Amino acid sequence: MQHESYRKRRFLLLSLSPLYFLIISFFIQPFDQILQGLVAIVESPDFLITDYFVVGGPGAALFNASVSTLLCILIIYLLGMEFDGHTITSTALLFGFSLFGKNIVNIWTIMMGVCLYSRFHGVSITKYLYVGLYGTSLSPIITQIMHIYTLPLPVRLLFSGATGLLLGFILPPLSTHTYYAHQGYSLYNVGLACGIIATVVVSLFRSFDITIHSRLIWATDYDLLFGSILLGLFAVWIILPLILHRQEVLVGYRMLLQTSGTSHTDYFKAFGSACVYFNMGINGMVATLLLLAVGGDINGPTIGGIFTIVGFSATGKHIRNILPIMAGVYLGSLTKNWSITDPSCTLAFLFSTTLAPIAGEFGIIAGIIAGYLHSSVALNVGMINSGMNLYNNGFAGGLVAITLVPVIQSFISRRARANSDISL
Repeated sequence: MQHESYRKRRFLLLSLSPLYFLIISFFIQPFDQILQGLVAIVESPDFLITDYFVVGGPGAALFNASVSTLLCILIIYLLGMEFDGHTITSTALLFGFSLFGKNIVNIWTIMMGVCLYSRFHGVSITKYLYVGLYGTSLSPIITQIMHIYTLPLPVRLLFSGATGLLLGFILPPLSTHTYYAHQGYSLYNVGLACGIIATVVVSLFRSFDITIHSRLIWATDYDLLFGSILLGLFAVWIILPLILHRQEVLVGYRMLLQTSGTSHTDYFKAFGSACVYFNMGINGMVATLLLLAVGGDINGPTIGGIFTIVGFSATGKHIRNILPIMAGVYLGSLTKNWSITDPSCTLAFLFSTTLAPIAGEFGIIAGIIAGYLHSSVALNVGMINSGMNLYNNGFAGGLVAITLVPVIQSFISRRARANSDISL
């Protein structure tokens, strides 16, 4: 009974963040405009970069993100799943990406496909539910099929539904395989799997002369409003744990900073909720302030980037392993032919922290190199899948980790053998 009480309390606490933004949405836009904006969001193509702040208005974007997140939190709770770090990470990602690509309509068939996979293999859906939540990165494919107007509406509905089920069905085995490729050094593992899937799907589209044109819908002029909203939330996450559990937080946080943060890390289980929310607050505040410091815009996509950092603060990220990666991307902006304030580069600046485990495991220099390489890869791989994978930086980060980590390990291994009696 006491265990269930604790569990319920944790889910209620997690629900406070989307509720916070849901309430804010009503102050930003009248409810009738929110509904009109929500319809525009659902009907709009969602491939990168589509800022829902522009498509439906900031209030509608927050409403879409908050409702989608609350529904998924409810599903996790009703399934009886234990609360852990991935509960925080998956719902934070869903909230963030529901500001620029996921919506209350296009996420469900993919999740149903994962359910179908679980049923096919005779295992509980709880084993793969988080994969399904992460896999909604491919939601733009569902929406894009609905925009093939040469097909009748019933055919489009049937085709998009079947595609979503298929995408969800193949995600679990593929994401397991991709994990072994990068050895856990890219935190957005499902992003790599989704990048591969999206590349195949877009190739099929092009083979049937279905063209997907690049787009850039990017809001500006929201820095002051949303900077204040975000910093206020992160300040609460920092201050309240210190007031309520000061000693536990300070001791746990010092230990947390010593971890590398490779995949399958769970700070919630290791250090407790107070320490995790403190880490989330610190990382969220640092990411927001750094974004403002380099001149980036605060809008739907960049809030998505900030919330990705915040979400993975429960499963691998801390300031010691994200700052070298971000420094590498910033260094790239100073030496390459693009600016840090270019939308794609701004997103790479935030999402590059998928490679945080490289800095955590191999040190600052390795982290800077990883970020520097990531900035180039992330700005080019989107061409392959035409923005159909919302986790474009997860795809890029996976490729960088697959390439860079074995090289780093070869140098470490050589030094280890050189200091032993083993002949090279």
